[in-house]
Order: sequence, then structure tokens, then C-alpha cells
Amino acid sequence: MKKYIAILFACVSFCACEDFLTQENPNKIESEYYFKDESSLEIYANGLTRSFATGIKNFVNGDKNADTHAWDGAAAYFKDNYSASDASNWGTSNWSQLRSINFYLDNMRKADAPEAVLNHYEGVGRFFRALFYYAKVRTFGAVPWYEKSIEATDQEALFKDRDNREYVCRKILADLDYACTYCSTAASYRNQASYIHRYVALALKARFCLYEGTMRKYHTLDPSTGRPWQSDESAMYLGECVKACEAIIGDGVYHLTDNAADRRTQYRAMFIESNATTTYANEIIWARNYDSELNVTHYMNSYFINQQYANYAFTRQFINTYLMTDGTPFTDKYPDYDSVDFTTECSGRDYRLAQTIRTPGFTRDGGTTQWAPDVTFSKTGYQPIKWLTDDSSKDTNTSKCDNDVPLMRYAEVLLNYAEAKAELNEMSEEVWNKTIKPLRERAGVTSIYPTTADPYMVEYFQNQVTDPFILEVRRERGIELTMENVRYDDIIRWHQGELFARPWKGIWIAASETPIDLNGDGVNDCIVTSDPNNKSPLKILFIDGASEAGHKLSQGTSGNILPATAIERKWHDYKYVKPIPTTALQENPNLTQNPEW
Repeated sequence: MKKYIAILFACVSFCACEDFLTQENPNKIESEYYFKDESSLEIYANGLTRSFATGIKNFVNGDKNADTHAWDGAAAYFKDNYSASDASNWGTSNWSQLRSINFYLDNMRKADAPEAVLNHYEGVGRFFRALFYYAKVRTFGAVPWYEKSIEATDQEALFKDRDNREYVCRKILADLDYACTYCSTAASYRNQASYIHRYVALALKARFCLYEGTMRKYHTLDPSTGRPWQSDESAMYLGECVKACEAIIGDGVYHLTDNAADRRTQYRAMFIESNATTTYANEIIWARNYDSELNVTHYMNSYFINQQYANYAFTRQFINTYLMTDGTPFTDKYPDYDSVDFTTECSGRDYRLAQTIRTPGFTRDGGTTQWAPDVTFSKTGYQPIKWLTDDSSKDTNTSKCDNDVPLMRYAEVLLNYAEAKAELNEMSEEVWNKTIKPLRERAGVTSIYPTTADPYMVEYFQNQVTDPFILEVRRERGIELTMENVRYDDIIRWHQGELFARPWKGIWIAASETPIDLNGDGVNDCIVTSDPNNKSPLKILFIDGASEAGHKLSQGTSGNILPATAIERKWHDYKYVKPIPTTALQENPNLTQNPEW
């Protein structure tokens, strides 16, 4: 049975600006006298972990609004009527997390413990502060930096303006450097995937530095000011990403799970395993643990099955990026790639495709039941299975699933390393062979060192990138890390926001009003119809006038599914950072707003 760390870690509700950084938690865990020994440090640190380790629903939902997905709605953020009055994540409950971290850092050295232990736990606290501010910077750009608990009488600190983004990012980097230096690598700190140790800190440093390095490279203006960056630090951050990745890779603690006999199943197995943090300890660096025996569960199966959650579907544009198993692009094999039928397009592809979406032959319940794509749920026809467990008895919204969530894994480290090297123009066959090659080989794909850019990938990223290495790393990153809460941020940092508003496209339908067999078992599964009175027992996708959401076929009675055309999504460059909420500006008149909000 997995050990699950639980702690009473109370966050306080606050009602005024001066409260959210100063009010003392009535729970005695936030008393300056609490920190007595190593045990008290561990308990407090575990409370921070429970507060910051993303739960599975938010983790998987992180990609829902990215370019790779389509669903029966549109986030308000992608509509023109979104304003600062709609903004969030600046409330008291958000900033109270920072107060808890700074309170800990202000007092933790009062504990009676060896210097190495104190250094480790200070590193843990600084890791969480970096994690907190990294999220704030991604959301708002410039934010006020606080590294001490604020007294209620310190009006200047409480009501100051935002600090410059570049200053805040350097402070984040300093916190991460401390954590990477002093957090321990001892087995006692690594025996639970939810603990923070040096490799978790290094992985976060790599992620943060890649984000900021590419943000500076592809955005000529600081989105918090609308003006050029004060200094060119892109190469510095990318170089720091490289160093962090090399530290993890060089120590040899982690490696990819790859058994040639299991390549058709081993990728997805990592995401549906109830004991993944143990089974894949060689690959998972940091995780959120779930355990049915301790009643720490979720019901994510329901989100991939039940029509009431019809939020999960992939776009054809993204599915087209999956290579053939011989390492060549699918879009080269079929010049008319968008009109290839579903069964054909799923054949001979990267094994991760059939481990990410329902393809012909997909089964559950030990192979006893066949599951065709359900077009009433995933309107594009590309229905996710990456997080869907094989036990269909757990598909209700009251079921108890306990598959763990890998928040950071070694595959991302390899991808971060490869991307940073490519962005620095330092990609080589040696780098390729220890990063992209093993990831593709694990997926049954022959590794081909690129010499020219794939035209499809150039077009996909709006003809703004032609470097073959950068494009191939982006391809690999999109496929390997899909539905792992990184794609939205990737599109932001690559300055590709227009992709959020690109029309969605789905599978090819040869003819409407004609039953279709999508899983190749000889039994028809669905029908696409414009007849609102069609009562077929098959799964029905209503199109044209029969669809309130505006589902269509690209050629009228045939063609690609074009889902939700009635939903208008728009992108503007000022949306690369979100607005400071109106309520925050009213409470603190010294705060400045992001440009054009």
C-alpha cells in the first residue's frame, strides 16, 4: 500500500488587502514556536506539498483550452467580452499560500536540527516560493515580490505596486538555485514521490528557465509593460535550463521505462497505474499520490466517458503530427492527409497515438469489451484514453479511481534539455541521441536525425519557425506530454497565441446519413446526420441546422468534422498575460494594470 501524506494545513479566509499577507493562522501550526525539530519541519513541508501538488482534474484540464483540443464550449478568456472584472487568482486565498511559505522560511531555522537538515528544509521552502511565483508570473507577468512575512503596520509593503517581471524572475531563479544546491538527494527524501528533493528542484528550474528563456526569445516586448525587455537574458535562462537538465541526466538516477515487448502499452500504463509512483520510480520525479485504501481517490474516468463532460477531444491538426513508425511524417505519406479515413490514419503510427486516443481495436476490461470513439462525447472523433483506466466499472461520477499523477517526469527533462539546446543552436546528434531518439524508440518509432524542416510543422506553427530541430522537439513535446498541463504554457511562450483561436477540425466522414464503423469490428458505431429527427440507436453527431453548436462537415454532406463553429474564439496579443482583477486594483490603487486591459 502506498504511504499517503496527509496533514491538517489550514488556510485562512481573509477579507482585506492588509489581511492576506499578515493575518496569523489560528491553527497553532503557524506559531513561531511550532518549529522545534526535524519532525516539525517535515510536517509543515508536507502541508505545503498538499497545498501545491496539483490534483488530477486541474492537471488534465490544463491542456483543455490549448491548440490540441476541441470541446463543446469556449473558455471566456478567448471571447472578446472578457475583462479585468472576470479575472481571478489574485484573491486572498491565493496570496495566503505565499504567507504560509514566508512564515515557514522566517521561522524554520529555530528548529533543533543539523545544519544540513536545516539547509534542506530551507531549500524546500524556497522551492515552493519559486513554484508559487512561477505560476503568478505565467498568469500576470509582473507581480509584487515578497520574501518575508509582512506586518499589518507595513502599509508601504502591503500597498506597493508590482515589481518588474525581470526582477521577480531573477528572484525565482535565486530561490531555485538555493534549492538545487541544498536540497538533499538522500533516499530518505526520495522514497516518496510527493517529497521535495534536489531532483524535483532541478526539474522545476529546468521548466522555469526554458519558459522564461523562450518567452524572452519569441516575445520582443515584455507583455507586462508593452515595452522592450530591459536586458537580453534569453540565452542566460536557456543556459541555466541546460545546466539543470545535465545535472539530472548526469547523475543517472532516472531513466525511461522501455521494454521493447511492451511498446504498444507501456506509455499509457504510466498514467493508469494505481501505484505508478513505485512502479515508475525510475521515471517519475514528483507526483500526486492517490490511494483507494486510504480513500484518497478521484473520478476522472467519468470525464472521459460521460456526455455531460463533453470537454475532451483532440483536433486533427494535432493528430496529424504523430509520425509513422518508420519515422517519416504521416503528412508526407498521404498528400491528402486530412481526407484519409479514420482506420487508415490510425494504421502504422507512433504507438503513443493508440495509447492516447481510441483507435480501432481499443479494448477495456481485460480485452473483453471494444470501445469505439463516441462522437456524442468527442465531437472531432478523437477521444482521449490516456488517463482512462481499463476498469469500466469506475466510469461513474461516484467511482473511486486511484491512478497517480506524475507532476514531473524524466521525459520532460529530456525534452526541456533538447529544446534549450536547439534554441541555443547547440543541437547535435549526440544531444538528439540521448533525448529525442529514446523517446521515439520507446514509442516504436524509428529515430531519424532531421536535416530539413517538415513543411507541415512549419505551417502548423504559422511559418514562424523553420529550424528542423526546434520543430521536431516541438512535435515530440506535444505528443509525449499531451494532457499533462504544459501545452497552454508552451503556446504562450512560443508566441503562438493565434493557435488558440484556430478553427477545430476532426475525422473524415465519407458521407453523412450513412452508418460508420469506427473501430473496425464490422459493427457500425455512429452516424453523422443533419436530420434532427434521426432516432438511430447508433451514436449520433448532429450537424448543420440540427446542431445548435454549429457542428458541420467541411464539404457539406462529407468531409472533416468541423465542431462548434457557432462558438467564436478570438486572440489578441495582450492576452499573453491575464489582467489584474478589478477587485485587486480597487483594494490597492498603487497596482498597475497590464497593457490594453
